[in-house]
Amino acid sequence: MAPVLPLVLPLQPRIRLAQGLWLLSWLLVLAGGLILLCSGHLLVQLRHLGTFLAPSCQFPALPQAALVAGAVALGTGLVGVGASRASLNAALYPPWRGVLGPMLVAGTAGGGGLLVITLGLALALPGSLDEALEEGLGTALAHYKDTEVPGHCQAKRLVDELQLRYQCCGRHGYKDWFGVQWVSSRYLDPSDQDVVDRIQSNVEGLYLTDGVPFSCCNPHSPRPCLQNRLSDSYAHPLFDPRQPNQNLWAQGCHEVLLEHLQDLAGTLGSMLAVTFLLQALVLLGLRYLQTALEGLGGVIDGEGETQGYLFPGGLKDMLKTAWLQGGVACRPAPEEAPPGEAPPKEDLSEA
Repeated sequence: MAPVLPLVLPLQPRIRLAQGLWLLSWLLVLAGGLILLCSGHLLVQLRHLGTFLAPSCQFPALPQAALVAGAVALGTGLVGVGASRASLNAALYPPWRGVLGPMLVAGTAGGGGLLVITLGLALALPGSLDEALEEGLGTALAHYKDTEVPGHCQAKRLVDELQLRYQCCGRHGYKDWFGVQWVSSRYLDPSDQDVVDRIQSNVEGLYLTDGVPFSCCNPHSPRPCLQNRLSDSYAHPLFDPRQPNQNLWAQGCHEVLLEHLQDLAGTLGSMLAVTFLLQALVLLGLRYLQTALEGLGGVIDGEGETQGYLFPGGLKDMLKTAWLQGGVACRPAPEEAPPGEAPPKEDLSEA
């Protein structure tokens, strides 16, 4: 059977192939290392922002899978560096002859498959961030006041740090704070008639105000921060409620975090695509170099031409052989005549 995708490799092309593989392998090592750094950075980001994602969000699976894919790509690159360098020296290559084949199979099936799966996650999972942030940020705002409730004691600190660090306010804007009670009941005066009226006027018994926490204030604003009675146009002279961006952060945290995490996922996905291409080139080159050297007994500067290939037999011939073998196995065996009975003879008419 003819080999699949054969390639004739004389002496000089064999040497250039080994040298090119050495360079590509180092590029693959670099790409694998960058994936490790990017996925590690994304994991650190998610560790701080995980509070603002829904518990059912599967997005953290992306950097975890990318860490493994980056480690496998880095290992494949190091194998390529060692094998390509050893192939240029007849004394160094013999130890690689027995292990290079299994390494190629493992790198193709394991490393290539893992990169494809991780790249698919990088394309699919960022789409789930919208709903996950919507639910997670809503829960965080609702628990902002629960500074003494077990399990939510850090909610206020985390939300304030989020709004200050990412320069955002509320889920989609500062008015989101108008719909939640963000002041703890511990700090409300039950003898204050305004407090009583606000609580009684709410169906759920919440103390709602048209104010925002201090972390919504923009420190670059030329005037003091205005946190309360933001809907009252007469409460603050020279303040236009229709233009709160001069005093409060303009964007909601949902928009800011969604863009931030999707940018990180996009960068990681691009690096995964480049790494997949580099790994495919390295594995293909190593396979051609391995099969070419096998024809020369493992000596790259052997005399004459040799042939590299992907598979020793053609795909068409392999499928045809398998089909014929299957047909023979399924064909019913001819019936045997009972012992002692001669097969009937046909009467031949005389001409």
